Amino acid sequence: AYMGDEMFDAMSVAYIAKHPSHHPNMRWYAHTLPAFLAEAEPYADYPILRELAAVESALNDSFDAPDSAILIMADLAVIDPSTWHDLMFEPNDSVRRLRCATNVLDIWGALRDDACVPDIESDSTTKHLVVWRQDATSMIRALDVEEAMMWDEAARGIPFGQLCAMLATYDDPDGAAGRAATYLGQWITAGMLASATL
Repeated sequence: AYMGDEMFDAMSVAYIAKHPSHHPNMRWYAHTLPAFLAEAEPYADYPILRELAAVESALNDSFDAPDSAILIMADLAVIDPSTWHDLMFEPNDSVRRLRCATNVLDIWGALRDDACVPDIESDSTTKHLVVWRQDATSMIRALDVEEAMMWDEAARGIPFGQLCAMLATYDDPDGAAGRAATYLGQWITAGMLASATL
């Protein structure tokens, strides 16, 4: 929809020529499309194309991810609060992280809703997105810089106490633990975490 029929047809021919299909399921054929759009001319001159393809790919991959455990609030209720400093979290298997250079989420949303597509906005600030499956639906939303940092570090296995200390370097140190708890609550409510372990 964004490229238009003529450009999409030409891109498809070029992609097929470079990446002949070796899989009987069409679903998996375009998994290298974002990388192709990032490298092949003239598409590489338009980062929005690669990023739109990356969003679609992440949504598809999230939907098709294997089922895994879902951490719920009741799971945390049985953990001794005095041990929370050492608590580590494991992401759900459906979670995908994207780092973008454009306002791709706004553009993708407008295309999805058949609304007026905004102009491309591109600056030196990285836009952080997270994709996951909630129930039977793939979800996507933006993360601010602080939440993105906390998610990435939590996904690496950094304990909750250290995450709070990291947040203290971003904003009001006295409110760091509260902000960390808010982010954590949002992730659990959304079904983005699989487990919490000491």
